[in-house]
Amino acid sequence: MRISTQFCDAQHWAQQHFGTVKVGDVRRRRRVCTLVAGWARQPGASIPQLGAGVAYASKAAYHLLSQPGVTPDVLQAPHRQLVQAQLQQPGTYLLVEDTTQLRWSRSTRSRPGLGPVAATKHAEQGVLLHSLVAAGWPGAPADLDAARPAVTLLGLLDQQYYVRQPAPEAERTHPHGGSRPRQGRVRESSLWLQSLRQVGSPPPGSQWVVVADRGADIYEHLLACQQRGLGFVVRACQDRGLLGTSQTVFALARALPSMGKFVLAIRSRPDRVARQATLHVSFSAPLTLRAPQRPGTSPKKGQPVTASVVRVWEEGGTLEWLLLCEPGVETFAQARERVWQYATRWLIEDFHKALKTGLGAERLQLHTAHRLFAAVALLSVVALALVDLREQSRQQSDAPAEAAGLPPPYLQVLRQQQRRPLRTVREVYYALAGLGGHLGRTGDGPPGWQTLWRGLLSLRQLVEGVRLAAGLSIQGA
Repeated sequence: MRISTQFCDAQHWAQQHFGTVKVGDVRRRRRVCTLVAGWARQPGASIPQLGAGVAYASKAAYHLLSQPGVTPDVLQAPHRQLVQAQLQQPGTYLLVEDTTQLRWSRSTRSRPGLGPVAATKHAEQGVLLHSLVAAGWPGAPADLDAARPAVTLLGLLDQQYYVRQPAPEAERTHPHGGSRPRQGRVRESSLWLQSLRQVGSPPPGSQWVVVADRGADIYEHLLACQQRGLGFVVRACQDRGLLGTSQTVFALARALPSMGKFVLAIRSRPDRVARQATLHVSFSAPLTLRAPQRPGTSPKKGQPVTASVVRVWEEGGTLEWLLLCEPGVETFAQARERVWQYATRWLIEDFHKALKTGLGAERLQLHTAHRLFAAVALLSVVALALVDLREQSRQQSDAPAEAAGLPPPYLQVLRQQQRRPLRTVREVYYALAGLGGHLGRTGDGPPGWQTLWRGLLSLRQLVEGVRLAAGLSIQGA
């Protein structure tokens, strides 16, 4: 079951993902579901807006979020159990992870429990949010010019909140630069290793592939993947040494000949526009990566990591990816699939954008870290469902309209509003996107999650209007 299933019926959807949450009282459990359903109906709304201005409803929500036992792990436990159960089914699944920074203004006072963040022109506090998202992988397309295959987002497996703390005095004043005192302190890099705390080993018939950017190129993280039987596609950051030779990973990868090329759509950035890039692909036989020396240990003490290297580069351009993958890349098709899996990592960036822009996590008017983290845990599941709307719109586009996932009343109202039958999934989602402002011109491309989200909000209002009108008896009509 994908995370956006039943998302139109917000209360039922919230009950599916949070209905068994253990927060000590059945009334608190109902309040959790009511709060989540409100954000599913009105993404970005404030807590007073969700309560329709009723003081009691807002006060009850604030009280809930302030309870000591209402933590992110507790709140997301039922949802994570659903995801874990689906991962036990045969198939290939991507475990995509990344870290983002959430920032809140100090306003008139600091918020207890938050820490310093990147320097900006405004005085801000914040937290590093590290998320691990599970998605079903359909396989790479056979067409070399095809777009990225749509995936089935299952949900969140883990989230961590890391609050930066000033370096202890002993570390700052240590005569050797503080390396020894620093060894006993939890570091930001540990987020990557801790993200696998909820991940065991895949069952027979399943393959789990960890997909991450350069921040995950940490020896302990790669070793944990190897020991758990997890596949991995991690963009290399460290020019690691190879066991039994003086050569390094980067030098070896860049000496490999091109084994083929294909076209990949490159996303836009603040400093560049979206474009189609023709990329060359090369790959190596399995390599043995030498363990790095850690403080307090002798050289060559750690267990080596076995990996293949896939290099992707644009001839005459600036794009180059060096991907560390689990052993077994022996053909161009297998190497290209690893590249597609890495390109799917962009989904987690969309998730972060949905969390911040769509759901307004950084606009929350909560004045303690405990309340903020609890609210973000709920908003995160809603944000991921919003992103999955886009993925669902791009799968089985020629299937009957009923496979689009909209409840029958929604589909009926959408057809009436469009004044046409809407026979396929593609027609349904383009009609929904039209309500959200998508013009459907040839050069516009498929609708994104924000457009579909706005369209769904409009459709919900139309359906609610129809339901209200059915119960009215208007004089003189």
